[in-house]
Amino acid sequence: MLLNKRIIIGICGGIASYKAVDLVSKLQQAGALVDVILTEHAEDFVRPLTFSTMSHRPVYSDLWEASGRAAETHIALAEEAELLAIVPATANTIAKLAYGIADNMLTAVALATKAPLVLAPAMYRDMYTHPATQANLALLRERGACIIEPEVGRLASGAVGPGRLPTTEVLQGAISKALGRNGDLAHRLVVVTAGGTHEPIDPVRYVGNRSSGKMGYAIATEARDRGADVILISGPVALEAPYGVELRTVETALQMRDAVQSAITGADVLVMSAAVADFRPDTPAAQKLKKGNGGGEAQGFDAHGGLTLHLVRNPDILGELAGIPGSSETSHGQITDKGERSKRLVRVGFAAETNDIVTNAQSKLQAKHLDLLVANDVGRRDSGFGVETNKVIIFHATGQIEDLPVMPKTGVAATIWDRIVPLLSTT
Repeated sequence: MLLNKRIIIGICGGIASYKAVDLVSKLQQAGALVDVILTEHAEDFVRPLTFSTMSHRPVYSDLWEASGRAAETHIALAEEAELLAIVPATANTIAKLAYGIADNMLTAVALATKAPLVLAPAMYRDMYTHPATQANLALLRERGACIIEPEVGRLASGAVGPGRLPTTEVLQGAISKALGRNGDLAHRLVVVTAGGTHEPIDPVRYVGNRSSGKMGYAIATEARDRGADVILISGPVALEAPYGVELRTVETALQMRDAVQSAITGADVLVMSAAVADFRPDTPAAQKLKKGNGGGEAQGFDAHGGLTLHLVRNPDILGELAGIPGSSETSHGQITDKGERSKRLVRVGFAAETNDIVTNAQSKLQAKHLDLLVANDVGRRDSGFGVETNKVIIFHATGQIEDLPVMPKTGVAATIWDRIVPLLSTT
């Protein structure tokens, strides 16, 4: 989504300016064309050569240089920019932007451009919480600026509070979200499930699987970058929530079912990429089970100390939604008791298989009335749980089968949304 995007990164004179070096580097590595503008005092913290080395492009700072070319340059930058992000944004520059002051290269470009504005405030906590700064941020937010809230933590002064510049991942996520605001999923609500579920045996142990959640999180991130409003329902994972995505955490299959049923009200798409446990212990123990002589038949232990678990089936979340019309069906939706037509829900399922992939996947596709089913062979070392790549086959309700090559999970996510978007034209 960042390939060949024209992005301006404005750097203000704050101690956090050194963190923007990594952001510029990451954006350039992602294929963006990054122009950096430094305020006068930003150069006291990080030299222009550092940013030009990372961006592979010239760095701009002096609006009043002797040749007069800067006057023309700032207009060209403003017109060509697809996004302006100011990282870090100091209280001084925020105040100038709020009141339309253009007394340096950065503020002149900001006043001249029609590109979306992203601000990442970073400063001493009392400067950030001051009513003047908060009023200026509120004014800019009303005008459409995206404000990335600072983190709470230890500041350069040694004080603790709000004012820390967020991580590069958060900053890049905000930039990607702003760039995708008019994408092919704009004004769509999508629900994505990710990760596995933990079905408790007792307060310490559980029945689960090896899902890392990486595929589902990549799908949610891609939807965000295409302009969607995203609800991500996640089982236990060791991943940070993507910026700009509403995260709802669950632990068990029953909790995930309830979360999905709640989230799909008004949704356009459900992508069920979570590896939901098929079974759960019938009656989890209230206290930790003790091995050896500590257990008894009442707790499932036999005479030799072995433990027997009685498992019951978990609900089939997608199966329970089979009655809701999808885009592959000719119905134009269900009629409610109020005479209103309900929205059709595009449903996408996942199948982690180790054998008979085609047969098993086609059976699930038909039984659950899905629009698409994405099957992957989790027995491969380059596909499935925990790795960064995936090898999938996409099964369409129309009968089409796409056998995709091994690719990064981010690439798989993009391909899946490329297949979903045409289905939305029928909803």
